[in-house]
Parts: sequence; C-alpha cells; structure tokens
Amino acid sequence: MTVMYEDLAILAVLLFLYSQIVGRVEGAPVSGPLIFVVLGLITGPTLLGWFAGSVTTTEYRVLTDLTLAFILFVDAANADLKTLRRQIQLPARMLLIGLPAIIGLGFVLALLLFDQLSIFEAAILATMLAATDAALGKGVITNPAVPVRVRESLNAESGLNDGLCVPILFVFIALAEGAGADSKMLALTLVAEELGIGLAVGLAGTWLADKLMRYCWDRGWMPRIWSYIATGALAIALFAIAQSLHGSGYIAAFSGGLLFGHLAGKDTEDLLHSAEVNAETLSLLTWFLFGAVVIALYAETFTLEVLLYAMLSLTVIRVLPIFLSLMGTGESVSNRLFMGWFGPRGLASIVFAIIVLNKELPGSEFMAGVVTCTVLLSLIAHGISANPLAARLARTEARLNAKDPNP
Repeated sequence: MTVMYEDLAILAVLLFLYSQIVGRVEGAPVSGPLIFVVLGLITGPTLLGWFAGSVTTTEYRVLTDLTLAFILFVDAANADLKTLRRQIQLPARMLLIGLPAIIGLGFVLALLLFDQLSIFEAAILATMLAATDAALGKGVITNPAVPVRVRESLNAESGLNDGLCVPILFVFIALAEGAGADSKMLALTLVAEELGIGLAVGLAGTWLADKLMRYCWDRGWMPRIWSYIATGALAIALFAIAQSLHGSGYIAAFSGGLLFGHLAGKDTEDLLHSAEVNAETLSLLTWFLFGAVVIALYAETFTLEVLLYAMLSLTVIRVLPIFLSLMGTGESVSNRLFMGWFGPRGLASIVFAIIVLNKELPGSEFMAGVVTCTVLLSLIAHGISANPLAARLARTEARLNAKDPNP
C-alpha cells in the first residue's frame, strides 16, 4: 500500500510541476509527452527506481484507450468542418491511397529485414505502425503557423486511420492464427462491422446525447459544471459502446466528436473544457508509464535491424506513399513532404501491440519491441521537429502566396 501511494505522489507532483511551465514548453523544441517519457525513464526501475511501475498490459491498454477516446473526440469536435469539406480530397487521398501503400511498403521491408517473422506477422507489424497519433501531432494540428487546410487534413487522417487499421489488423491476426479458409469473407465482415458500428454509435449516440442535454439544460436540470462532465462522459460512452458491440471505438469517438462540434456551434470550446483536461492529463500519465515500464521491457530488442526498420517506418515507409498520394492536388512539394513527415506513431500503435501480445503469436514479443522502438524514436523526432518545421512551412507558404495571391 505504501508503494502505491509513493507512485501516486510521484505522478501528482510531476503533473503539478509541469503545469507551472507548460506555457514555456509549448514553444520549445521538446514536447510534453517526450518530457514525461524521460521522467518515466529517470524515476522508474531503469534508473532511480523511485516509481515501482507495477502495471499489467490490460491496465495499460485501458488507460491508453481512455486517452485515445478523449483525444479523438476533442480533436474532431474542434475541427474546422468548412475547411475540411473544401479540402476533403487531401485526407481522402491520404487514407484511401496513402494508408494501403504505407502498409504494403512496411510489409515488404519487414519481410526483408526480419527473418523471424512469418508473412502474416510482417503484415501485422506494418499495420500496427501505419496508424498515426493525434496526440503527438497536436503541436502541429493546433499551430496557427501551419496552413489551416494542412492542419485539418492531418487531424482528419490521424483521427480516422486508427479505426481503419483495426479491421485490417484483425484480419492479419486471424490469418496468422490459421483462419485463412474464409479470409476474404472475414475481411469484408470485419471492415463492415468495425466501420459501420463505429459510425452508427458515434453519430446516433451523439445526436441523442445532444437532444437530451438541450432538453435538460432548458429546464435547469443540469448545472454548468455538469455539462462539462456530461461531455467527457459522452466521449468515453461512445468509445466503450462501439467496442462492446465489436465496432471501432476510435471511429465512434472521432465521428461523434465531429457531430458534437457541429451541433454545439459556438459553445463547443466551453463544453469541451473537461474533456480536454482529461485528455491532457491521461496522455501525460500514459507517456510516463511508457517511459517507466514499457521501454524497460523491450530495450533489449532494440537491435540495429530494429532501429533501421523504426527509422524507415518514420521516413520512407510513411513519407513516400503520402507524398505520392497527394500528387495532382495542387499542394506544393514542401506541403506534401510536411504532411508525409508528420505522421507520428504513438498511442494507437501501443494499443495494437497489446492486442497482438494477448494473441500470443510466435513473433508477438518481437513485434512489440519494434513498435516500442518506433514510438520512442517518433517521440524524439516529431517532438523536436514540430515547431521548427511548422515555422519553416509558414514562411514557404507566405512566399508562395506573395507570388500568387489567388492560388
């Protein structure tokens, strides 16, 4: 019991101290998640041993899922739907052309580099690392220096590709486990269930919740503070209901957030206050545990081949397909490279790794190590490069607009 309170004290003190300097950190070349990963490494069993870090994979997945639910809902609700509708071809190309190409290229390179993986395990690894992280990309998505169409496209892509990757992942897992006889039907069924149920729960649940909240608010049954609590509860409810019905909780949270922001209108920012607080707090706790617990478990798997694949995953495997998928859209080379680069790997990949670990495939532990290494490198690379590259893109955009004021 004493150890539990010591761990709680460490987490609470670190969160309090970070809250005092977050304004300075947001403009610095390091991100909050990276800071908390480093703090986890320092205070955890790897170095000082102050934080015991006794967390099971199930507990860590629940924490990560809750974090993702809040982040996807909040980011979607804050989306600029007018801009997104005008520029829908950008995220559509990234998801429908770029995402399959990322999985395909990652699959080929995994087969070439890792002899210990079967064909289907290589496909699983590629799928786990195809999903991008809205939380780690927040520094770019919320940066006013980045053109709004680029920000909204990256936000939509990161919000939806998690859900799209889930059925693909389960198909490859089933094939790796030997359920290959009806693989085509399995694939179609899983995709239909995951996407259909996720969308139905997200849109119908949010519509009903909005009607109920307005009804109760008009009658004075719901004080202001409870409207904040209701919004956070809605984000979790959409995610959990969709997951319990074998749909995609990620799609439910994101689609529900989009509709919520549309229905709430000018009240969106106010109503999201509690959900944003929850998202920020859970995110930092998740990254602290990643540094204190997860990295220590898989550090021994960080071989030269693993490091090479992790670097390729963040560069060639991601950048090339996205760059090519955006050809013909009118976007400049710098914009296409920027959108290709900012596909950070994070919470979704970690959740996928836990799912695969629970399946106990021959290569599960090794694949979890590759994912851990890739996420760690992504934290460093994307955290450090976000602000400088955003500023550079803004300058490039300004020069282009000066030359052609009516692009």
